[in-house]
Amino acid sequence: MNTLITALPYLEIVLSLLLIVGVVLQQRGAGLGGAFGGDNFASTFYKRRGAEKFLFNATIVIAVLFVVTAIAGFLL
Repeated sequence: MNTLITALPYLEIVLSLLLIVGVVLQQRGAGLGGAFGGDNFASTFYKRRGAEKFLFNATIVIAVLFVVTAIAGFLL
């Protein structure tokens, strides 16, 4: 239990860096039009496929793990 408490902050740092990278990689694919109010997919249905879907799902999993470790660090 003591090793978990000492390793938890390092795990949070790694997860936060992975989360930042995941979000930045997703935003890079959106283009600059979305940043200034333009909507590239306003009239069509957009579905994620391939690597983009994997990155989206991995970002969700990393975010959930980050929240769980933050709560665990608060409770321990």
